[in-house]
Amino acid sequence: MAIVSSNSNFRVVASTQGEKLSSSQIMPERSSTNIAFVIPRGEVIRNFVHSGTLDAVAHEASVSLISVSFDDEINRSLEEKYGEVYRLKELRERWLVRFEREILETAHNRWVWSPASRSRVRLHDAAAVTIRQKFIRAAKKAVSRPIANRLGVSALSKIERASSLALRTTDEYLNLMKKLKPSLVFNGSQVHSRVATQAVQAAQWLKIPTATFIFSWDNLTSQGRILLPYDYYLVWNEHLKTELLKMYRRIRPEHVFVTGTPQFDFHFREEFYQTREQFCAAVGADPERQIIYYTTGMANHMPGEPELVEGIADVLREIGGVKPPQLLVRVYPKDLTDRFEPLKKDRPDILFQKTAWEKSWLTPKFEDSFGLINALRHCALGINIASTVSLELCMFDKPVINVGYNPKSVPAREHRFADFYQFDHYQPLVASGAVEVADNPLQMREMIDNYLIRPEHRKNERQALIERMFGSTLDGGSAQRVAKTLLKIAAARNGAKA
Repeated sequence: MAIVSSNSNFRVVASTQGEKLSSSQIMPERSSTNIAFVIPRGEVIRNFVHSGTLDAVAHEASVSLISVSFDDEINRSLEEKYGEVYRLKELRERWLVRFEREILETAHNRWVWSPASRSRVRLHDAAAVTIRQKFIRAAKKAVSRPIANRLGVSALSKIERASSLALRTTDEYLNLMKKLKPSLVFNGSQVHSRVATQAVQAAQWLKIPTATFIFSWDNLTSQGRILLPYDYYLVWNEHLKTELLKMYRRIRPEHVFVTGTPQFDFHFREEFYQTREQFCAAVGADPERQIIYYTTGMANHMPGEPELVEGIADVLREIGGVKPPQLLVRVYPKDLTDRFEPLKKDRPDILFQKTAWEKSWLTPKFEDSFGLINALRHCALGINIASTVSLELCMFDKPVINVGYNPKSVPAREHRFADFYQFDHYQPLVASGAVEVADNPLQMREMIDNYLIRPEHRKNERQALIERMFGSTLDGGSAQRVAKTLLKIAAARNGAKA
């Protein structure tokens, strides 16, 4: 069973197995086990605070938060719930250390050289626009090429670690770790967390065990190298564990734990479910008409996407009928451009769902989960470009259509949407038959027509995909598994010290 608890407008859902947690249970007296949680980005709040992971850990051990600074409301709520929060900030490092990391990242991408890595390299190349930027980019690629192999990357990693310690510019985090004396330091996201590097490596220099969470299914092949050599890793599924061990051979298999991801816990907790009437009232939809749910992507990865959305809306207009389907669009919360504003003004027939995210560190609010989950539950089918939402639609047995053609305004020589479906993490979805890729607007119309009439089409493929990827972890209990795993690691550390 899960409950919604509240503290100064900061809510969490904690699995309690039938028992409510009192404030004294959530915040027990400081025990010998102290786990330091590092929060380097906003989405970590959703995964480990909203989900109840932190509460579950705090029920059994002491918790120390080392976090980036959010807005006043979130900061205050974290402090009220978990005590003093130590601010995470990026401290400038020596140029040699920064250079080694850039070369390491470039060499890693070249060594892996997956379709996603090649795409990542092209984006970095395109970002170099001035002569000076182009020269620096070319020089970095030239320096990294000879070491773009397992041996070279491993050797440079050791050099970078030694340089980081010898050339450190401050002992601030070393002193913090000596003060906190944590049994374990857990970084809630191994990607987009450069700001967390100095705090985590300070723990490593002091021989304090460190753990991290592989934040998403594409991280290993699409998001570059895991910079710090953590002691323990928590992952979504067995496939990610296999890929992690294959890519980083120094990692011991028994130090990788399959927990599932708390990101999807909300999907299977009925207290988040709204009736169709409630949901439609919230988004301005007609409950008597079918809903097509389009979720957008990153503006730099999916240029011209408003054009695609308008084209799909035109298809739905042509379908017509007494109760024609309606298009509901969720704009990617991290898309800070205004590229969909003209469409909002010109096409009142397109519904745009509001996303509840704070701008500070792009942090999902607690209530945002209601909007996403109920859109997945009440839509007739979903459309996107190679998104994680495809998996989420399959969880609710909803048909998925992926856009595999470019908008007219985006030449294929500059960018090909079809390439996304060759990425290592996404290609298995396409191969499974659980999703269909429309290669052109005509195919898109045919697929929409078919799924609106036959929603059961590819049902078996969707179910098989979800079973293969997630096994028994889609039970709303991943937050509890993460908590138990962290407590187990920390307890083992305490036992070793004793």
